[in-house]
This record gives sequence, structure tokens and C-alpha cells, in this order.
Amino acid sequence: MTKAVQKITLSPSRDIPFEKLVLSQSNVRRIKAGVSVDELAEDIARRGLLQGLNVRPVVDADGVETGMFEIPAGGRRFQALAVLVKQKRLAKTAPIPCIVRDAASEILAEDDSLAENMQRVALHPLDQFRAFVALREKGQSEEAIAAAFFVAPQIVKQRLKLASVAPALLAVYGEDGMTLEQLMAFTVNPDHERQLQVWDAISSSWNKEPFQIRRMLTEASVRASDRRAVFVGVEAYEAAGGTILRDLFQGDDGGWLEDPALLDRLVAQKLQAEAEAITTEGWKWIEVSIDLPYGYGHAMRGLKGEPTPMTDSEGADHARLLAEYRALELEYDGQDELPDDIDARLADLETAMESLDARPLVFDPMEVAQAGAFVTLDRDGKLAVYRGYIRPEDERREQVDVGGDGLASIEGQGSDGEQTLGVHGVGTIITSNGQLLGADLPEDEDDGVLKPLPERLLMELTAHRTLALREAVGRSPDVALTLLLLKLVTDTFRTSGASGSCVEVSVRHLYLSAQSPDLKDSAVAKAVDARHAAWEADLPLGDDAALWGFLTELDQTSRLSLLAHCLSFGINALHEKVNPYGAGISSSGLTRRMAQADIVAHATGLDMVAAGWEPTVDGYLNRVPKVRILEAVRDAKGEGTAQLLDHLKKGEMATEAERLLKGSGWLPEVLRRADLVALDAGAEGQGAPVADVESDQVENIDLPAFLTADLPEENGSMMAAE
Repeated sequence: MTKAVQKITLSPSRDIPFEKLVLSQSNVRRIKAGVSVDELAEDIARRGLLQGLNVRPVVDADGVETGMFEIPAGGRRFQALAVLVKQKRLAKTAPIPCIVRDAASEILAEDDSLAENMQRVALHPLDQFRAFVALREKGQSEEAIAAAFFVAPQIVKQRLKLASVAPALLAVYGEDGMTLEQLMAFTVNPDHERQLQVWDAISSSWNKEPFQIRRMLTEASVRASDRRAVFVGVEAYEAAGGTILRDLFQGDDGGWLEDPALLDRLVAQKLQAEAEAITTEGWKWIEVSIDLPYGYGHAMRGLKGEPTPMTDSEGADHARLLAEYRALELEYDGQDELPDDIDARLADLETAMESLDARPLVFDPMEVAQAGAFVTLDRDGKLAVYRGYIRPEDERREQVDVGGDGLASIEGQGSDGEQTLGVHGVGTIITSNGQLLGADLPEDEDDGVLKPLPERLLMELTAHRTLALREAVGRSPDVALTLLLLKLVTDTFRTSGASGSCVEVSVRHLYLSAQSPDLKDSAVAKAVDARHAAWEADLPLGDDAALWGFLTELDQTSRLSLLAHCLSFGINALHEKVNPYGAGISSSGLTRRMAQADIVAHATGLDMVAAGWEPTVDGYLNRVPKVRILEAVRDAKGEGTAQLLDHLKKGEMATEAERLLKGSGWLPEVLRRADLVALDAGAEGQGAPVADVESDQVENIDLPAFLTADLPEENGSMMAAE
């Protein structure tokens, strides 16, 4: 026998005057959340009431209806209507749509209030994104949408940006196949094809972190903070047709420039223009290069210029600043700590005086006609011009010309026979960075076998060590003296060659033929240059007699310091290619050189980490096979971390390894001190392992601010505005 289906009777709806409505004490909502009542009132005034109130008749003690109605569900909407009534924008007698529950119903008022708040389902974020797109496509501006939903315009831009990701990826997100943070990362590059390529590459990988997605989508781009971009200017790059990728969801340092070739062309053009402007100064040559190697002025003679004299106004300003500085120093002399405002004022005074002191140098016009200048970029992206270098072939020679009158006249000529009086034509050479990154190791050569480091990379690494040793020996007189004695003893007891002087000791300034582009900006390079400049300023180099007198009058400490500095320029710890046919260094000679370099490193306490060397993509990681990259990460961070990288491609692995190794103190074996090798070996494998966790197994977390920023109602629903 078929059971009869019970028919459902819904509560009737009717319009009830506002003045007949009161709040119910049965409403379960006690905590304020979501859109404020005032904002909800404005929304109702704009679009009307989208959802009626749930009400019940109020009865007296005898159970008789009083004509009033209480509201167990919809209290916030009632409060918003009350705001409009108070503002006289809504009449007290205005009819309010209501669903009227029978006063004798078995369903409690608290039950209705709880159900209304719990049974509703918030929109999926993807539906929010698409709804915002629909509103914009129908003519609403981003500002209007933001005003309608009481959020900032930036929030609207972010949601619209998320909706612009490739439809296939939106579908994956809609099915919970990726996290919101991953979807946010894909917005950095609008190219749907590239987005899909990246997702295909990482979807089956352990590492699906947002930072990796962003890096893969911008790997062919240049950061706006790059010194080349700073030099050209982002505005000039965009005016030339360049495009920029931006990230709306996190700081991006100005974004990424998508056309590196255009950027390099603009840099070369601007440097060329700067060089052409300098030609008016009369230099014989100007060399233009984005990167200048350490020792770019090797074998050249530097001119000694004089600062441009201060004007009367500048002199008066400098005197005033100096007087104020000294007065403040005297006033606060003896205090352990200066007040913040006084400390800031002293810093401002120092900056102002340094600006006045940093005046252009004036050179002898006759020497300018022989010399040249270098035009390049400094590490901060500012123009750097190094003036006053004379090449050996351009040095003037004294030529005696006996005229018909028997009188000798002397003319200065360069080695090419040209007269040095007057201005020569300027030859501007524009070069690009000559460093070939990764040229030693093709991508497909990695077979998992730990092979020796490439020859050129060894030379570059040992160039770093050689310069660091020079700096260390230069500040270690006792070590320099021992090293000098070692050279003397070796020469005395192991050789029998004749000598043309009473002593055959000499220092030959070795040019580092193989070096990475950043060597000239390293801390040790600056320390060597500063020490050299300080001595050069004191030494009377133009007169041997005066120099002899100067040296004899130096105290013993200064003599040893000068000895150490001079000897340091003879340091050669370079790994060079062995020539089996006799020219160059032999295998045994190279072994002895490197062993002796270890002795000196130990004696000076050399620490290549403290000297500033770090394993970067360009300087090391992109120059070695993947197995060495993994070995470095394993040494520094442990096996677990290394396993997280072993599935990556070479370039991606190198970039991620640079981030992991930064600050770790890891060094390749060629830069380690021999006396610490055992210690390094004992530390292998002690890095903290990283748990292998699938990123799609991570529990859901709260939505970020751009999704939860004061959406209508506490659950962020698009339908909760009433």
C-alpha cells in the first residue's frame, strides 16, 4: 500500500508597517560581524531589500496577538531599516516584506534564527571573481563596484585579476586542485599559454610553492630593481614599447621587465650618449662598458687631478656647516649617547659637507690629450665615470729635434708618433659583458657523476681567493715578513742563477686574467684599493732620492705595513691550466703553489665567507652540473632539502639553491682552508632535513584580506547585503 506523501505548507508572506516590528530576544546572533549596520543601510537604500524578514506575532499573557511582530531572523536588516527611518529616508509606516510564522508553531524562534545563519552557503571565491567580472562587463567601473560592496578599489582589482587566469587553471582551482595562494601566483604573467606550461611542469612535482610559480613565470624577465632598469628608468623602458609584469598580491619591487634585449639596448644607447657628452672634455679615448673588471686600469698610469676650486659661496657654506658641526660636537662631548635629533643633524651636516667636497677633478690639458676615461654603471644603477688613465702606448716620449739653427727643441709624442699637443679624436667602444655564463657546462652533460670543476671556473674562484689573500697579507706584516724570508731562503738555497743586483727580490703585480664581473665590487677589492690609495697619497713617487728619505724616516711599524702591502701584490694563488710542454706552470709547480697558498691562508686566518664570497647563480651554481648543486645544498642544509630540488631543471635548481645557501657559509672545496677540511667533512649531512609534504595535502587556511575585506554579512556571501 502506497504511503501518502505529506503536503508541506509554507509560511505566508505579507507587508507589515515598520512601526509594527520589534527585535526579538530569541535572535541567536550576539556578535557583530561583516558589514556594519550603517553600510548595510546604504546598500538597502541603493538596491532595496533583497530578502524579507522572518517574524512572529507578539502575544500577551493570555496568548492573544497584540498586533506587533518580533523578528527572530533578520535583526541586522531591521536595524539598518531603523537607521533609514531615523534619517527620515524611510517612513515609519513603510511596508516591510516579511515571512510570518504562526504563533502556535512547534518550531522555536531560536531554531529559525539559527537555521537562517547556518544553512546558508557562502559563495566559492571563484564565483565572486566571476561575478565581479560580470558587473564590469555590464558597464560598472572598478570604483563603482568597490563602492557598492564597501571594499577598496584595490580589492576589486585583485579579484578581477584572479578571474583573468587561464580558464583551465580556474577550473582546477574550482575543483580544489590548487590553493588560492597558487592561483594568486599565476596572475603575475597574463600569458595563458605560459601559465599552463608552468602548471604542467609543477602539477606532479613535490614543490608547488607560490614563489616557484612566480619565479618560473618571470624567469626570462628583469626585475625593476636591477641596476640596468634603475639606470634607464622604467618610464623610458615603457615609452620604448617595453612591458612590465606586476604582482597585485605581494611586493614586487616595481615588477619585472619582460624585454631584456630592449633594456640592454636602451642601457647601451644611454651610456653611449653619456660618453659622447664627455668627449667635449678632450680625452683621447673613452671606453664604454656595462661591467668593468677588477683591475681595469692595470698597467695604465692614473692622472692626479686637482678638485675644482670652491666658489666664494660654496666656501662660505662649507665654513658655516663645519662651524655648526664642531659646535655640536663640543656641546655634546663626553655623552655616551647623542639625542636622536642631534645625531640626525650631524649626519645631515656630514652629507652636506661631503657634497661640497665631492667636486669634479681638473686635469692638465696636455695630459688629457693622452689619456682616456671609462664610462660604466655602478652597483646601484648610477652612471660611473673614471677619468684620467694613460695607456702605456700613449705615454709621451722625449724626442730631440736639432733644427737648422743648431738649437734643440723637445716635443712630446706618443708611441704612435702623433703629436700629443691638442685633442685627439675620441674612439668610443661599447662592449657587453664578456662573461659567458654556463659556457663550460651544457645543460645535457649532467650524468650524475661528480666531475672536476671547469678550468675557467677554477681560475675565477682562485682569483677571488688570490685577491682575498692579498688583502689578508697586506694587513699582516708578520706573515708578509715570513713569506718574504721564505722567498729569500728558497732563492738562496735552491737556485744558482747569476744576479745583476745585490738582491733579486721583486714583486710583479699579477693581473687576474680570469675573474667574475662582481670581483671589482667585492669588499676585499675595495679594502685593497683603499689601502693602496692611502699609501700612494703619502709616497713621493716621482723622485728616488725623496722616496729613499721617506722610507728611512718611517717608523718600524709603518715600514712593516708598507712591506706587507707591497708584497701582497705578488700573491698568486690562481689555479692555472698546466702546460705539459714547458711553457707556463707545471703540474708540480701548481701543486706547490696551491699548497703554499693554504699555508698563507692558515697563517692570516683567511675566511672566504667573511671575505664576502657566496655561491650565486652567476658566480658558481649555473656553472656546475646538477650533481654539484645538490652536493652543496646537501652539505649546507641536509639530505631532505636536497631531495626537494632534485626534480628541478638546471636553471630552476640553481636559483632555488642560491636562496637556500645564502648565509649558510658553504664554500666549494677549492675555497676551503686545508686545515679546516676535516672539520667541514665532519659537518657533512648535519643540515636539518625537510619533511616531504605534498603541497595539496596542506590544510585549508583562512582567506587573505582581499577576499575577506568587509564583504556583506559575516560569511562573505555576495547575497548577504540585505
